[in-house]
Amino acid sequence: MYAIIETGGKQFRVQEGDTLYIEKLHNEPGETVAIDRVLAVQKDGDLKLGSPVVEGATVQLKVVRHGRGKKIIVFKYKAKKNYRRKKGHRQSFTQVTVEKINA
Repeated sequence: MYAIIETGGKQFRVQEGDTLYIEKLHNEPGETVAIDRVLAVQKDGDLKLGSPVVEGATVQLKVVRHGRGKKIIVFKYKAKKNYRRKKGHRQSFTQVTVEKINA
């Protein structure tokens, strides 16, 4: 059994027990979050597709921790014009585990 969910503007294919790194949620570690943006559910060989979401389907996620990803460097440069801009960015994330898929 798997589901395709949408959170933080991204889509994820999840199964029970999976660990995901998603966009930061405002929940404390140990809390449970219900995601109702379920785009598709496959159960016992039967695939249900939503338009745009599957009615009544939810996915229970448990928040494990919050963190920040690796730093990326954004460097802008224009040749022969003495223009250089260096900037770093670290994206915040929330690590979650999939507890249950309700379909």
